[in-house]
Amino acid sequence: MTTRGRAPSRVRSWLFENITEEPSGHQGPFRVVSKPEHKHPWWKVMCLTGVDYFSSLGYQPGIAALAAGVLSPMATLVLVALTLFGALPVYRRVAQESPRGEGSIAMLARLLPKWGGKIFVLVLLGFAATDFIITMTLSAADGAAHVVQNPFAPAALRGENLLVTLVLLGLLAAVFLKGFAEAIGIAVALVAAYLALNLVVVAAGLWHVATAPSVVTDWTAALTAEHGNPWMMVAISLLVFPKLALGLSGFETGVAVMPQIEGDPSDTRSAPRGRIRGARHLLTTAALIMSAFLIVTSFLTTVLIPADEFKAGDRRTGARWPTWPTSTSATSSEPCTT
Repeated sequence: MTTRGRAPSRVRSWLFENITEEPSGHQGPFRVVSKPEHKHPWWKVMCLTGVDYFSSLGYQPGIAALAAGVLSPMATLVLVALTLFGALPVYRRVAQESPRGEGSIAMLARLLPKWGGKIFVLVLLGFAATDFIITMTLSAADGAAHVVQNPFAPAALRGENLLVTLVLLGLLAAVFLKGFAEAIGIAVALVAAYLALNLVVVAAGLWHVATAPSVVTDWTAALTAEHGNPWMMVAISLLVFPKLALGLSGFETGVAVMPQIEGDPSDTRSAPRGRIRGARHLLTTAALIMSAFLIVTSFLTTVLIPADEFKAGDRRTGARWPTWPTSTSATSSEPCTT
């Protein structure tokens, strides 16, 4: 029995739609593009990157509190400094050197010789893939926990964290299989709603701090009681901050999606100045948004949530939602110590 002449299935036709004669990153002069590729403003592409980068806002403050305790805001400041004064300048230069989305790994491949360079690049690719998968699964698992523990969620979802996580990951894969144009459109709506929700939570947290300033006094007292030496505070913050660097893969993602950024009419293949400028705006804006949220949320989680509630089996894991103190009497019995 032969399958010659049989019409390809609809799934196969959809999956291989718009496949060109060469991969999209091919550098040679004979690549055939099936149709003109639609470009997008840099802020829309930033939202696509933000699906990876901003998603860690959902759990990074909690991880910081578990890793650094009362030093969580200081460890977060170290991470923000590394982001703004280390990763951001480097990737702004990477965007200039690889405007077609090759990224820093392709730059290293050109610099390092022969097999040693190839092996090093493979190791970096493995690290990047692992980091991306960890960030993606952590974000999906965190979202599933919020869905399952939500008092308004259907009772049938109780205890189905794994199922909800797999559904969320499947939806993410389906969006990207659909295509970049659809993914960017969905990402804009998701990121806008997500950042707006985070802004509401931050505003509510700041209001609680303003109405109960004793929580800040309790935090500073615990800080000096546990770590009286300022240099020891700095040393511990430097030691624990690598545990917080979960979202830095977003910079590599931002460079990888550069071909989707709309450039200037005067852009050429060899000198896409408009695209490079848009990518730099993307990287800078994303880094500033993330840094601002990380600083504020790490401070709020440290001063408003008792340390015991971050441990497994306590209120954070679903017994009931944490309640923020709103008076001096409510905070004096539960100082934020580890």
